[in-house]
Amino acid sequence: MARSNQRSVLVLASGSPRRLQLLQQIGIRPDHLSPSDINETALKGEKPKVYAQRLAREKADVGWERVREALDPTNTFVLAADTVVHLGSRILPKAENRDTATACLQSLSGRNHRVTTAICVISRGKARERCVESRVSMKRLSSDEIKRYLVSGEWDGKAGGYAIQGAAGAFVTKIVGSFSAIVGLPLYETETLLNGMGFRRDGSVPDEG
Repeated sequence: MARSNQRSVLVLASGSPRRLQLLQQIGIRPDHLSPSDINETALKGEKPKVYAQRLAREKADVGWERVREALDPTNTFVLAADTVVHLGSRILPKAENRDTATACLQSLSGRNHRVTTAICVISRGKARERCVESRVSMKRLSSDEIKRYLVSGEWDGKAGGYAIQGAAGAFVTKIVGSFSAIVGLPLYETETLLNGMGFRRDGSVPDEG
């Protein structure tokens, strides 16, 4: 397969600082940040995995439509992701206020829950997806521990009302799965997906053929 000298361009369709940091951790630096503003309301009866996959794809679609006229679509890659915290089939919300964060932490206290992160990459108009589910065990939280965590503000905007990479890491007794996926972006799957679609850090992109 021949290669061109065109440079790969990566667009991260997310405004999440943690996803940007995770990409940079493995030496990938997006050329553009293009957060996708979509309706994130779950559909009636929607399963967590389906919900995460749908939102990741919608974010990627919005990002692609936004950049495909401005950037060369033959060497542009749009990456989007969505992370869902759930108890069985019950999807916990993103905590936008203290009451929601409190309710989430009380629900998770002393229980096992799952974190599902879906990623979607679009290049040359074609989309490919991956989905990673991890299991998290959380210790029983006292009311004082919850109050102290609320003061930290780390819960703000986080699925399930907590950020495992912060102070809430002390609440977690066991993880089965991908830590980076729980944070917001499964690094192994992301790099594998990008590489499989022709993304090259050295700027070379395989030609069709």
